[in-house]
Amino acid sequence: MIGSYIFYGSWDWRFLSLIAISSLVDFYCGKRIHASDVDRQRRLYLAISLSVNLGILGIFKYCDFFISGFIDLMGVIGVQANQHTLNIILPVGISFYTFQTMSYTIDIYRRRMEPTTSLLNFSTFVAFFPQLVAGPIERAAELLPQIERKTVFNYVQFREGCFLILWGLVKKVLIADRLAVYVDAVFANPSAFSGEQCLVAVLFFAVQ
Repeated sequence: MIGSYIFYGSWDWRFLSLIAISSLVDFYCGKRIHASDVDRQRRLYLAISLSVNLGILGIFKYCDFFISGFIDLMGVIGVQANQHTLNIILPVGISFYTFQTMSYTIDIYRRRMEPTTSLLNFSTFVAFFPQLVAGPIERAAELLPQIERKTVFNYVQFREGCFLILWGLVKKVLIADRLAVYVDAVFANPSAFSGEQCLVAVLFFAVQ
């Protein structure tokens, strides 16, 4: 969890509070939904989860859009208003972790899974950095058990992992980056090259 928070906070540490709020709200709501057999209470805590998450997402994603639309509407009916938006910055990955946390409470509400007892594991699930910024959205029933499962250091897996990382760097630096010099030149001005050269550039691009 610490590594994921450092990764996300390196972009803008202020938005860490949004992930923390989503994690706390859904962790608590998930426990309350599971503990109650009264449908009204279960719906209440599900509504709290959805309202908080969608409210945060709506403010950051659509607030300026609605303000601009309202000002334009006022102009149509003859009411002049100063164009002033909040210029809200959209936090990286907010859509992914918002829908991911909501899927957790929804699955508990539908009795497809039981809530986790560890806030640390749940926070790790929400902020898991390999999929935090670009997805995909992982369901808690699939990812949480992997986070909660105890692991033992395996030297063979560690060695193979290091090899794959280094081999990927070799292919990126020694092959892809060198091919990019030719590919970028052709793609920037294809009319200056022959058909054969353009075909080679396309093949090199595929290799990249």
